[in-house]
Amino acid sequence: MSDWRGVITAADRDRYQRRDAAWTLALQQAKRQLGSGDLNSLGDLIDPDAARPSVTPPVGNYRCRTVKLGSQGGEGGLGYVVYGWFACRIEQTPAGLKFSKLTGSQRPSGLLFPENDRQMVFLGSMALASEPAARSYGLRPERDMVAVVERIGERRWRMVIPWPANESNLDLIELVPASARR
Repeated sequence: MSDWRGVITAADRDRYQRRDAAWTLALQQAKRQLGSGDLNSLGDLIDPDAARPSVTPPVGNYRCRTVKLGSQGGEGGLGYVVYGWFACRIEQTPAGLKFSKLTGSQRPSGLLFPENDRQMVFLGSMALASEPAARSYGLRPERDMVAVVERIGERRWRMVIPWPANESNLDLIELVPASARR
């Protein structure tokens, strides 16, 4: 598998390098502004320091949900939105581990690159509405995305997406194995 540093675009490298600022701003807005859903029930999902060792998620089907923190619209937008659960998958491909969100109106898909014991880097692309599955990273820059994947519980992971293209300042995708119940 190639190193993500040789694949990442300049725009996503900038987002990746500024992820601490995204966390800070997004959490400030989420705590200050009105939102949709139960922010207080999310626990480690919204704790920037929750990463644990042994990050690599096992291959299989997952339930995932998106939490959008902060508002690109400033004080006028929602401070957070907690969405319901969707179907996702992690599969082994010849290029490495691949994450795909299978249902919903925003469906990211891409490769997970090893970084260290607590983090993997996701480089992917977004498919919207009824479009077919997202194409390879780098083909449509406006749809490209970078995320840091972290394990935050015994059978719980998150993808941290700094400075997404729309709506929020930080998106989190929570992943739990489809066989696990919370």
